[in-house]
Amino acid sequence: MAERIVVIGAGAAGLTAAIYAARANLNPLVIEGMQPGGQLTITSDVENFPGFTDPVAGPQLMDGMRRQAERVGARFKSGEVKSVDLKATPFAIELEGEKVQAQTIVVATGASARWLGIDSEKALYGKGVSACATCDGFFYKGKEVTVVGGGDTAIEEALFLTNFCTKVTVIHRRDELRASKIMQERAKKNPKIEFAWNSVVDEILDVDEGEVTGVQVKDVGTGEKRVIACAGIFIAIGHDPNTKPFAGQLEMNGQGYIVTEKSSMRTSVPGVFAAGDCQDNVYRQAITAAGTGCMAAIDAERYLQELA
Repeated sequence: MAERIVVIGAGAAGLTAAIYAARANLNPLVIEGMQPGGQLTITSDVENFPGFTDPVAGPQLMDGMRRQAERVGARFKSGEVKSVDLKATPFAIELEGEKVQAQTIVVATGASARWLGIDSEKALYGKGVSACATCDGFFYKGKEVTVVGGGDTAIEEALFLTNFCTKVTVIHRRDELRASKIMQERAKKNPKIEFAWNSVVDEILDVDEGEVTGVQVKDVGTGEKRVIACAGIFIAIGHDPNTKPFAGQLEMNGQGYIVTEKSSMRTSVPGVFAAGDCQDNVYRQAITAAGTGCMAAIDAERYLQELA
């Protein structure tokens, strides 16, 4: 028998969708995927989620959302979605050795930040290594930081960080930025921003200290290495939406983000809705993910009412 609604993903968007769907008596099934709780499970303190006077740990916030979803009636299934068939209803969702059918689907699979892929980056994640200046910039008030990247995202992060930091060094592998001209002009005019051109991160210091104390960069031309002292490093080389199972079935933009209709979370396939970072490449915040999760659940509920 087909589920009335299946939520794929258990981050802020998916769990919020599950809460609203459960309260609408839709008995939602949540497929948790490989990283239940999403990117917030690897975020230390969250200070910008409304309703928390003091900082709340990312895992604690997501655990609270999950418990709330369970309390109002959401059900959970562990497993990674291998493929989906959206050609006809009920939709078919294939997990490892199991298939689930659904009348409606909320896709809330999130996005994954691109990383440098060096051991010290992983060891110091949350201890000075971040992929979100909006999330963590406040913690570096009065300190010097670095940003890796040369596109609009990197420059936006750098400009934002100048609100708190005494100096922001942008590390870029080329001798010119890829960011839009207006963003470049703003960055170059900002006295707090410096550039490390033709440079790549060779090592993040200091794993032994258990916190970021600097970044060793290498000149791509000469191979010369030097250390830039800093208290934090922000990796801004892009995100990849987790939308591969839906490729060729849902309309996506050139970056692979699911396209939704204006003022709704409806996708190109009736009965399929998308929420959170798999469709949002602009804001990428926990609160906006939660908001779109709410919208997707309400859209799904109305869709089911129209079918009745």
